[in-house]
Amino acid sequence: MTHQEPTPHQQQQQKTFSLKHIYHRGTKNLDDVHMRLDITPEFIEKNALHAFQIMDQDDWPTRRYRDSSPWTVKLPTHPEHITLTRLSDRDPDFVESYLDYARTEGSEAASMINLDWSDDLVEAPNVTDKDTIISLALMASNAYVNPPETGDWRDVNGFNHSQAHGWNGTGLRGHIFVSDDNSTVVIAYKGTSAAYLSSTGDDETVVEDKANDNLLFSCCCARVGYMWTTVCDCYKSAYTCDQRCLEKELYKKDKYYQAGLEVYRNVSAMYPGASIWTTGHSLGGAISSLVGRTFGLPSVSFEAPGELLATKRLHLPMPPGVPNYMEGIWHFGHTADPIFMGVCNGASSTCSMAGYAMETQCHSGKTCIYDVVGDKGWHVNLLNHRIHTVVDEVIEAYNETAPCVVAPPCRDCYNWNFVADGDSKRKQTHTSKRTSSTAASKTRTSDEPTPTPSKAPVCKKYTWYGRCVEWGYDDDDDDVGTKI
Repeated sequence: MTHQEPTPHQQQQQKTFSLKHIYHRGTKNLDDVHMRLDITPEFIEKNALHAFQIMDQDDWPTRRYRDSSPWTVKLPTHPEHITLTRLSDRDPDFVESYLDYARTEGSEAASMINLDWSDDLVEAPNVTDKDTIISLALMASNAYVNPPETGDWRDVNGFNHSQAHGWNGTGLRGHIFVSDDNSTVVIAYKGTSAAYLSSTGDDETVVEDKANDNLLFSCCCARVGYMWTTVCDCYKSAYTCDQRCLEKELYKKDKYYQAGLEVYRNVSAMYPGASIWTTGHSLGGAISSLVGRTFGLPSVSFEAPGELLATKRLHLPMPPGVPNYMEGIWHFGHTADPIFMGVCNGASSTCSMAGYAMETQCHSGKTCIYDVVGDKGWHVNLLNHRIHTVVDEVIEAYNETAPCVVAPPCRDCYNWNFVADGDSKRKQTHTSKRTSSTAASKTRTSDEPTPTPSKAPVCKKYTWYGRCVEWGYDDDDDDVGTKI
């Protein structure tokens, strides 16, 4: 397959989007819940007071739309046509069967499958147009707006969960925006709710949001230190993790990635001939990128943590030999956001102190970064991660959108050893003695900068904050002693 430099994009006429549906896909013990709320004139009239209460909060940003209800706001965009290389067969049943096979059999078996790819001319957002980026950011912001639990919710699975109190307290929401001519649909996935990021802090999905954050963006189940509670059972020993176990955890039915796939499945069935884009902020932005990668959709995220590691662990289809400039995934962010920049980690970081293991930095596709530290003298602060700050004080403040460039080479979790289940003992048989033998060097399976000891060190004594001060044998060095 040969690829040529992209031709100039064809600018289209403006399209105006409005909120038409809200999907809620349950997780944890309610993963069979999949509800849909249609934004009808009757709903808008009934919930007018609820909308004005939202407008008084920081959850509904931007000065230009301050007087607009989140249920009725009209958001303009300027689409364009780009060429995307994506799977020829993007039917959800086929794609998910491939992912299930790859997860079960592993990367080597999945690489033997010859997938069919096609170069398609698709409609996508113009990421150089400021109004388009603001509109997509507002769609991502809209996904944080809590809809009323009561109302004309319909269960798309045929069950009646709307009568049970608290059914919307866990899970992933997708707010569906549709163009006036029904030709284009945008799925905006809700991001992380956290008391220190929200103006209200009363969202009931905080616990599940944190669990999915720690699963998607940590090296191994949020095993950061001795005192951390892991979100899965894939940790094997010091800096060693079960790769197959991680892949299975990410793809479980009660996790957000699977929930995001089901939201897309229902939206694509409702609008079979429409162009579909995805967007979201923070965790929602990462989910939008993963879903976009899965089905070959244009995706624009805002302040999303690095999702390249999750992309590889999920075995998402990536066209071979396709340059990054032909991918339809864009990540907007700024340099004063520690989560987007991948620096909100370490024992003293705000994320760690709040219980979030945000250890990834690498993004797929292109990154579009506003340098607010250099241009405006901002300091890196977790509060700069809020969607309200991103829209009002960054995107609106610049005359032009940030240039989108291919992300530089990047590697997450370089000091971890990821093994398949049952291989950890085999990979720990190397001696710690250094050798210059070529044959011996070829047998090394770990790419850690230091040799793997024949026996894992055992900590005998910890400080109150979790640091090991006494190991089980004397020939250890200080660097190994810090790996708790």
